[in-house]
Amino acid sequence: MVEVQQAVNAELDRVGSVLDELGARFAAAGHALHLVGGPVRDAMLGHIKNDLDLTTSAMPEQTEKLLKGWAEATWDMGRAFGTIGCRKGEWDIEITTYRAETYDPDSRKPEVDFGDNLAGDLGRRDFTVNAMAVSIPDREFVDLFGGINDLAARVLRTPGRPEDSFSDDPLRMMRAARFAAQLGFDVAPEVVEAMTAMASRIEIISAERVRDELVKLICSPYPRKGLTLLVETGLAALVLPELPRLAQERDEHERHKDVYEHTLTVLEQTIEQEDRLGGPDFIARFAALMHDVGKPKTRKFGDDNTVTFHHHDVVGAKITRKRMRALRFSNDEIDAVGKLVELHLRFHGYGTGEWTDSAVRRYVRDAGDQLLRLHILTRADCTTRNTRKANRLRRIYDELEARIAELAEKEEMESVRPDLDGAQIMAILGIKPGPVVGEAYKFLLELRLDEGPQSYEAAEAALRAWWEQRSEG
Repeated sequence: MVEVQQAVNAELDRVGSVLDELGARFAAAGHALHLVGGPVRDAMLGHIKNDLDLTTSAMPEQTEKLLKGWAEATWDMGRAFGTIGCRKGEWDIEITTYRAETYDPDSRKPEVDFGDNLAGDLGRRDFTVNAMAVSIPDREFVDLFGGINDLAARVLRTPGRPEDSFSDDPLRMMRAARFAAQLGFDVAPEVVEAMTAMASRIEIISAERVRDELVKLICSPYPRKGLTLLVETGLAALVLPELPRLAQERDEHERHKDVYEHTLTVLEQTIEQEDRLGGPDFIARFAALMHDVGKPKTRKFGDDNTVTFHHHDVVGAKITRKRMRALRFSNDEIDAVGKLVELHLRFHGYGTGEWTDSAVRRYVRDAGDQLLRLHILTRADCTTRNTRKANRLRRIYDELEARIAELAEKEEMESVRPDLDGAQIMAILGIKPGPVVGEAYKFLLELRLDEGPQSYEAAEAALRAWWEQRSEG
């Protein structure tokens, strides 16, 4: 314990000037204040973040008064849950009154009751590694539930019976999977057993809260670990049913690859390329996770012992968009992931790599602002163990990216549009606004994609020829 205290103190020295000042203010007013939860865990792991969670005996209105004149900014969006937030320098701090909260069996929202002691507050937290505290400002370490031992063993365990914990807040089952993915920890057998038995309880939790945990899990360092736990406990069948359906696609006759394992490998290979995106990227990762969800609905076996998944890209995009709407994702996120799922096979539709300029332009046009993510997904989707085939596909895609860069430099392909705008079309053809202008615009766009940039004169001549042919028809 002494070594742990020293390690925590060394990390807390970095924030000592802030926490010590704050602790002194609360102590002078007769209130206890403790750093608690994730920040204590992270301090023990040696990487405390800039978001600090504290718990106190003070009521929210008392906390607010104590922060006045000290914090640079305060907010009270969490007041109903006993939380007052503030900013001091580079630190975002949330201070929450000791509390005990439970869920009504049929309610999506917790009933919040304020507690009167630290032990009760810690005992109601999700996992022992998040139920440790450090008193401020004297820095006394508090571990009532063996969190330090579980942290050393890299295991997630609940302070009390997991059944009670998950009954109080079913979202903790999702958090178990998220922390497994985030920390790389194992989940204690009794916790897994409770998750499996109580999985259906997750249905009382709002889609938004489930979505937020799912995003955190997928953007964690070890998402496979968390996703596997969701599938094995039955939680995935309720929050992301497309994933376990892929696991059901395992083919006992080995006529095609294991879709579920392939999907997790594609996710991991996407993560390996994320330096191109500047770090963890939910859109790219979720597209990798969902790219083959259309396969269960499109699988067909042929008489020659072959299996096909025709149009699984289009079907998968529809399934993906429906699931993301159910999870309350934004329209922009839905459009981005849906587009990537729909386009993930496009590269393979161009044969052996003899890409024309027209094909390259269309590829870029269809990908739009998701082009870089499409590059990553397409490369990640190659999981063949055939080294020669993998190297050939990699080489062809290298060539494609080089072609895109070359044409982009010459033609500004990011903003491909016809060489004549709507006003020019109407002036040349002597027509008024209407559907015909859209037809002409589409014709000129196809011409631009097929043949590249046109001069005004060439575009005008092509438009007049199209108009004459249309009029004759």
